[in-house]
Amino acid sequence: MSEGLLLDGIESPEDLRALPREQVQRVTEELRSEIVERVSRTGGHLASSLGAVELITAIHYTFDTPRDRLVLDVGHQGYPHKMLTGRRRLFDAEGPGIGQEGGIGKFLRRAESECDHFGAGHAGTSISAALGIARGKQHRGEPGIAIAMIGDGGITAGMAFEALNHAGALHQRNLLVVLNDNEMSISPNVGALSSYLSRKLSAPMVRRMKTWTKDFLGGMPGDMVHWAQKAEESLKVFFSPGLLFEALNFKYVGPIQGHRVDVLLETFENVKQMLAAGDGPILVHAITAKGRGYEPAERDPLKYHGVSTFEVETGKMAPSKPGPPSYTGIFAETLIALAEDDERIVGISAAMPGGTGLDKFERRFPDRFYDVGIAEQHAVTFAAGLASEGMKPVAAIYSTFLQRAYDQVVHDVCVQDLDVTFAIDRAGLVGADGATHQGFYDIGTLRALPNMVVMAPKDENELRHMLKTAIEHPGPAAVRYPRGAGVGVPLEPELKAIPIGESELLRDGEDALVVAFGNTVHPAVEAAGELAADGTSVAVVNARFAKPIDAARIVPLARRCTAVVTVEEQAGQGGFGSAVLETLAEAGVAVRTRILAVPDRVVDHGNSADQRAAFGLDPAGIAKAVRELVGGSGSS
Repeated sequence: MSEGLLLDGIESPEDLRALPREQVQRVTEELRSEIVERVSRTGGHLASSLGAVELITAIHYTFDTPRDRLVLDVGHQGYPHKMLTGRRRLFDAEGPGIGQEGGIGKFLRRAESECDHFGAGHAGTSISAALGIARGKQHRGEPGIAIAMIGDGGITAGMAFEALNHAGALHQRNLLVVLNDNEMSISPNVGALSSYLSRKLSAPMVRRMKTWTKDFLGGMPGDMVHWAQKAEESLKVFFSPGLLFEALNFKYVGPIQGHRVDVLLETFENVKQMLAAGDGPILVHAITAKGRGYEPAERDPLKYHGVSTFEVETGKMAPSKPGPPSYTGIFAETLIALAEDDERIVGISAAMPGGTGLDKFERRFPDRFYDVGIAEQHAVTFAAGLASEGMKPVAAIYSTFLQRAYDQVVHDVCVQDLDVTFAIDRAGLVGADGATHQGFYDIGTLRALPNMVVMAPKDENELRHMLKTAIEHPGPAAVRYPRGAGVGVPLEPELKAIPIGESELLRDGEDALVVAFGNTVHPAVEAAGELAADGTSVAVVNARFAKPIDAARIVPLARRCTAVVTVEEQAGQGGFGSAVLETLAEAGVAVRTRILAVPDRVVDHGNSADQRAAFGLDPAGIAKAVRELVGGSGSS
């Protein structure tokens, strides 16, 4: 542990506030240095945390946190907050590590600290939560304010504006919104609002008016030039972003320099007094730079948003281990190949072109790619509108984020039976990203919908064929696939559509039937091989489809076997296993059964392989379940 650091004496915001004001700048310098050094050894979110150091430090120094509630949007920028609230030593690489089982989370979690007032993993939630907190304090007659800190990417989410509108209508006096404007979320921001915040007075009309005014007054006396400058300042106020927020009944303060500690402390102290006088709600607009203070991250904030280990001196990241291509990469390459032959195919992302692989599609087909910003609801309905005009939209959205657009999937796509393909990335366990990002719920929600086809590949080669299948299917179709590398199978050169609802018998057997879905298929085959060595004959079906279920293949196999085991990397309630059991019940098949799936609980961050083993989704777990059922000890 370094000697002589001010951070050594800070275990809580109260410790920070005990320091003289002139030492706050030094605290921010120490925080920035430690974030770079610690994350270089453990990996984690870097650029966004570096960009928020001064803002978070100034908020904790000025306001009475945790009595005053600080709610961070998403949580990418939360590392300074964690270090100032008693968790600095938990960043040590010698411990479990960030995002590892037993370690601290990448995002904010209520169970982790009394200073994490609201969990944050998805963007756009902070203002709604802070408004609820502020209102709750008001109902209970408690002192204190609620502070929502949101990025200019997060504020493009429709939910953020719903909250701003409601807070303004309530004239919520104990609410402060801090807009951290760095012109980025994860990928560069898109959309009219983000552009408006960034360009400010660069609009051509404003430039022309300024030029005309200077030309007109150029020959006038000096005092006229002085008044012209005053007029320009008035024009600047009229065209500032504050006009938008003032229209929502917020007092607007800014833009201010978000890395000037003296400016931030003075501004927040003034805002504190305004709130005490009942002048809320207030929005403070701070201009920051993502990756601030670490040159490689400033130069490429997208690359250094979420990082593995790296060299501090050079910024050089640890090389990727050689292995099979990722599912995401295979998806992108296949979509490009299909789009070469079909001009109706368009790609849609909700602020995640890099994460979903659609950045490659954009480079090849810039006119057929749309990034709608952090607006999953709009992404889905926009896709539905495109489909209604004969296009073939492919919306690539992480499983955890598609949840945010469920009503649109129901109402705008499925009820109207529109030809939209959902490429559902990060389906299943997501490792270090933890509870807020687990992809456990898409099968259960999507298979309940009319007209929807739900499929998952056993490996990267089958993903290619399934994408072609989904796009050619004249209605809603979802292809879900996991995070990370594929299995390493050869890729067939020719893409072939799979008949809708047709499963694949990979291994025949008489004693038990294992019906596996998606990335659990290969472990099921491995388990069957292990069981065969023990004299147990196991049939293995690659279901391919969770909807429709291949009853024509599965029912006869189940009739002749002693036991049926279903396997999926998904919540068990209403998921793939439930679909198989419903099919067997409808056919009147009575057989010992077991659903192997993710248990009914919140699953935190951790090693995905260890979690699969704990849930019985690895070969050993599948073999164990079959042995128990065939031996007669399983439940029916």
